[in-house]
Amino acid sequence: MPKNITIIEPKKGANGIDLKELCEYRELAWVMVMRDIKVRYKQTVLGVVWAVIQPITVMVIFSLIFGRLAKIPSEGFPYPVFVFSGLLAWNLFSSAVSSASVSLLGASNMISKVYFPRLIIPIASIGVSVIDFLISFVILLSLMLIFSVSLSWQIVFFPIFIIGLIASAIGLSAWLTAITVVYRDFRFVLPFMIQIWMYVTPVIYPLSFIPKNWQWVIYLNPIAGWVGGVRASILGTDIDWLSVFCSFGFTLAILYFGLRYFKQAEQRFADVI
Repeated sequence: MPKNITIIEPKKGANGIDLKELCEYRELAWVMVMRDIKVRYKQTVLGVVWAVIQPITVMVIFSLIFGRLAKIPSEGFPYPVFVFSGLLAWNLFSSAVSSASVSLLGASNMISKVYFPRLIIPIASIGVSVIDFLISFVILLSLMLIFSVSLSWQIVFFPIFIIGLIASAIGLSAWLTAITVVYRDFRFVLPFMIQIWMYVTPVIYPLSFIPKNWQWVIYLNPIAGWVGGVRASILGTDIDWLSVFCSFGFTLAILYFGLRYFKQAEQRFADVI
């Protein structure tokens, strides 16, 4: 019998996700991240400038419509700074979910020819969203400088809320990716769902804008605590820890069931993709 034979078997467990194996393929994940970044920004007319123009344009439109015309309160801060701090968190989550949910369809050749942990593909696709987030954060700091708004000491909590957002995006993307591979038309429904989701998340308005007897609905939003936490940690407003704890619980559930469903559907990817 030949020696040095590697037998690849699925890991047994609650969700079947082999974290050690994912770490072993970290170099592949990094290569995929760099590939996606080059594809997005290389040989384009606007390049990185697009990552600046898009959030600024959305911020200006929201400031005119919701800040000036609708007179939505902004907790005492200039509305452009207030809304951009919410968009900073929301855009990270929405772009990560949007790109990761269709990532397997663009890697069909790799999936059908060579073995590697399939979960690496949606995780790596989130890398571009992180780059856009960093660019947007620099824009926010510039806005805060223009409007004379200082960072709060609560910025120390900022990484925690960002990690929560990314974890939610990974769990949800794992579930959506597995569905999109089987039901291709679902990718056309996803942008509409994300757009609606933004308006039921405190992005363009503060939580205090919601009547108290209806604020419990916001706590059912899995990412409301993370988005509100990002804004509060930047601007120094009160952090709604109840909302954060609710988002933490939802994130754990989304990660568990999302990764579990992905692992169950993974064995059919090569056949249906």
